[in-house]
Amino acid sequence: MKPRIGITSSPTVHDERRVDRVSRGYVDGVVRGGGLPVILPTLAPDDAEETLAGLDGLVLTGGGDVAPWLYGEEPAPEVYDVDPARDRWELALIAAAGVGAQAQFPVLAVCRGAQLLNVAAGGSLVQHLPRAASELHRQRDRYGEPVHIVDIEPGSRLATIVGQHHLGVNSVHHQAVDRLGTGLRPVAWTADGVIEAIERTDAGPLVAVQWHPESLIDLAYHGRLFLWLVRSAAERRPGLHRPDAFGPPDSVGAGLGQLVDDVA
Repeated sequence: MKPRIGITSSPTVHDERRVDRVSRGYVDGVVRGGGLPVILPTLAPDDAEETLAGLDGLVLTGGGDVAPWLYGEEPAPEVYDVDPARDRWELALIAAAGVGAQAQFPVLAVCRGAQLLNVAAGGSLVQHLPRAASELHRQRDRYGEPVHIVDIEPGSRLATIVGQHHLGVNSVHHQAVDRLGTGLRPVAWTADGVIEAIERTDAGPLVAVQWHPESLIDLAYHGRLFLWLVRSAAERRPGLHRPDAFGPPDSVGAGLGQLVDDVA
């Protein structure tokens, strides 16, 4: 039995209809990592605990900006696509994954997901990096290729997962972690000091990265993040299959249906 991995989605409007979208890269990452992807629409916060009860791991995906008032600030002019309903829902998922019997719930957070985790822990964000960083961090036209190097702390969970202390990553964000939240620690940085990854200080199974590994899974090392997530999920209860390796692209079968970036 494959571990069930929840993947959060981005609410949007398509052809005058409200839809919940997810990049196919997250789905492929979970499948090639040996898990069964479960797309999560935005629900009421009260549904978070019951939702996680049916899952073995969680991917907090990228998307629009986190509401600045959640960390006590007024929005900068560059803040965009704030969705309070999504913020409330994913904050509830984070709370449900980090308390009580769920304290060892495996989580992989990507870009906005990493930022929201930090806010949930009482931290804050740099609202617009071009005014605070020397490197060009938002290169959307090159999302499928590494554009700069991150330095990874030796001995960190992230370093163990990817097997590297320096890693080429893509960069499509205009915000980043500023003041670190309680119980979190930085484990990767760019040359100009921007935090690129955070983990829990108690060694719980959480890795949060600022780049988009789902767009780089055909390159070395990035797929290992999804493999780690599925393996961690498999260890939570007996009977779940623990994958041996990250699968090739052709392991993604037609049975996944029409889960694509452009929802019809």
